[in-house]
Amino acid sequence: MSDSPLPPSGPYEPGRFTPDQSIGYLMRKVMSSLRSQVDARLCSCDMTYVQWLPLYKLMLHEGTTTASLARDLEIDPGAMTRSVDRLVAKGLVRRERSQEDRRVVHLVLTEEGRRAAAQVPAVLSEVLNAHLQGFSTAEWQQLLQFLNRMLANGDALRQASND
Repeated sequence: MSDSPLPPSGPYEPGRFTPDQSIGYLMRKVMSSLRSQVDARLCSCDMTYVQWLPLYKLMLHEGTTTASLARDLEIDPGAMTRSVDRLVAKGLVRRERSQEDRRVVHLVLTEEGRRAAAQVPAVLSEVLNAHLQGFSTAEWQQLLQFLNRMLANGDALRQASND
């Protein structure tokens, strides 16, 4: 492995591009593995990714709306509404109309929803730790720094295209 800087044009060339060397492809595969492992561990709670993720986010930021949850999780608003509908039907979430603005409907966890959401951090930690097996603390920290740098680069590209 070389410590030389990447060429100004970047490491990828159209004629030599392969999925096994694509960061996007590999991150998608890792995310798929993470989701399937968490889903397998939360199936006893009768929850899948499209349900446990919003449930967990609601535990962190209760009172949000379906629209803001969809934006935060980068999920289609229609799909988020269907997911919230399932959580409401299971008795894990309830909708409460805002007292300040009757057009706004907040999402609130029920007691059962809080108990279910409380299981998610332990499962996420277990699955993430299993995927990081063999990494040193320094490598884990570096991976976080690299991913945050990629996010910042993506934000800069998005900002530049909006200007």
